[in-house]
Amino acid sequence: MNAMIHPAVDNGVKKGSGTFAGGTLVCKCKDHQVKVGIKGDVAHNHACGCTKCWKPQGANFSIVAVVPRQNVTVLENGDKLQIVDSSAVIQRYACKACGTHMYGRIENTGHPFYGLDFIHPELFQEGGWAAPGFAAFVSSIIESGVKPDQMDGVRARLKEIGLEPYDCLSPPLMDAIATHVAKSKAA
Repeated sequence: MNAMIHPAVDNGVKKGSGTFAGGTLVCKCKDHQVKVGIKGDVAHNHACGCTKCWKPQGANFSIVAVVPRQNVTVLENGDKLQIVDSSAVIQRYACKACGTHMYGRIENTGHPFYGLDFIHPELFQEGGWAAPGFAAFVSSIIESGVKPDQMDGVRARLKEIGLEPYDCLSPPLMDAIATHVAKSKAA
């Protein structure tokens, strides 16, 4: 039996269109849905095993990507949004009714990812967004209840579907963080 990753990738990672111009994220409510407009395609899309990211029922990983914060606009029912954990680095705005995380924002101007908002692209009404390219914080799924002896199978499944597993972020993102830190120390 294959390890369950996320419904958006369990049957294989779908390539993006390469021309995705953005769309509308929609929460899981049956009516009065929260809708968030996104301009442009997503970047650094990945499967995330951390315990903070929103995951659909039964998924061991979330699918999360970033977009410039100026490309995010709440379109409808923003009064239903609340911050999940105000002490977290990423302020995750979720629908109060269904619990779906609509976007996450970093307010700390000194953070390497300040200016980028985190979204779950599978919430788009439209298809064609950039495909996930790696898996991050893989070991963290143990904190969510996955047995340690299942991890070899999880990592093998991630590789099988084309998502290189990391227990941090991808090397280019780790390089970006280190570069930011180095520049801030030199200032």
